[in-house]
Amino acid sequence: MADEDQTTPTETNGAAAPGQEQQAAPQMKVLGQFIRDLSFENVSVQKGRTSEGQPDIAVQVGLEGKKRPTEDQFEVVVKLKVTAKAKESEDVIFAMELDYAGIFQITGVPEKQMHPFLMIECPRMLFPFLRRIVSDVSRDGGYPPLNLETIDFVSLYRNEITRRAQAEAAQVTPS
Repeated sequence: MADEDQTTPTETNGAAAPGQEQQAAPQMKVLGQFIRDLSFENVSVQKGRTSEGQPDIAVQVGLEGKKRPTEDQFEVVVKLKVTAKAKESEDVIFAMELDYAGIFQITGVPEKQMHPFLMIECPRMLFPFLRRIVSDVSRDGGYPPLNLETIDFVSLYRNEITRRAQAEAAQVTPS
């Protein structure tokens, strides 16, 4: 057993397929995650009001990603803004703002695919923890726990790219 024949997926009959390069598989490690900023305003209680029934919940999501000074490390922040309003009066019941960040070590992702990877895959990894924080904070504020629906980060990314392209086109084209 001195020499064992080892093949890789890019090899066919012992020879590499023409035009194929061996590329490392993408790897992501979550090095840390933390609440960067959290604000919960219990407006209804501050004003001495109570509201009955199911409120209207509005959720806004923003994403930021940047390279860190350490090689292959990136920081991604999910910025969440949740507003609950009474259906009958449109009065704000509570407002929550949460910036939740993760530090990731990412290798094997081509440079041209890094931005979508940061804005889609990294927030997906953070979302369950962010959802738990929102649930706990809303419950601790005296309301039923708010369980956020799963966020489609692919659609969110595509919409942002489209919005940016339209904004650039509007700036280039004189009105």
